[in-house]
Amino acid sequence: MLVLLAGFGLGLSLILAIGAQNAFVLRQGVRREHVGVVVLVCAASDAVLYAAGGAGLGALVERNPVIVDVARWAGAAVVLGYGALAARRALRGEEGLRVATDGASGDEGRRLRPVLLTALALTWLNPHVYLDTVVLQGSVAATYGDDRWLFSAGAVLSSIVWFTALGYGARLLAPVLRRPGAWRVVDGVIAVIMVAVAVSLVAGA
Repeated sequence: MLVLLAGFGLGLSLILAIGAQNAFVLRQGVRREHVGVVVLVCAASDAVLYAAGGAGLGALVERNPVIVDVARWAGAAVVLGYGALAARRALRGEEGLRVATDGASGDEGRRLRPVLLTALALTWLNPHVYLDTVVLQGSVAATYGDDRWLFSAGAVLSSIVWFTALGYGARLLAPVLRRPGAWRVVDGVIAVIMVAVAVSLVAGA
């Protein structure tokens, strides 16, 4: 149980930072738009990566930095593009509030495919996710010997709990977002976060 909790604590500490992925999940949650799919993609992706770390693939990533470099530049492009879209929505005041406040289902919002592709891109094209889940978590898990899979299971559980809470708990913000201009503020903040993430990715090259 202590090993499981240790993995849960490390996983939670790695995922709490507000980054591109969390900002996207939060926005989808507030809009109630394909939330289940987004949560599933993010949590399942983390599960695969944590399993890879537990299997010792962190050493492979460290020996092949080109993997991280490719993800870095591709991720920067995707994040910057999403940030530009958020900035445009903020400047133009595009109406996205209807989905969040009128109780509309995700089927009435954007189609599933672009949402799914965005969730996958913001997850798998982020080099930090490999460093955090595969390398860092994998290295710590290795210190637990035969219990490394239990440690990794704790990290996977932290992702499930976090993304579920973020995605489905975000709808509690809907009453606040009924105010005029509130969505413009949200999209403005998301744009700033996305641009900052893209700059940090390029700066780390």
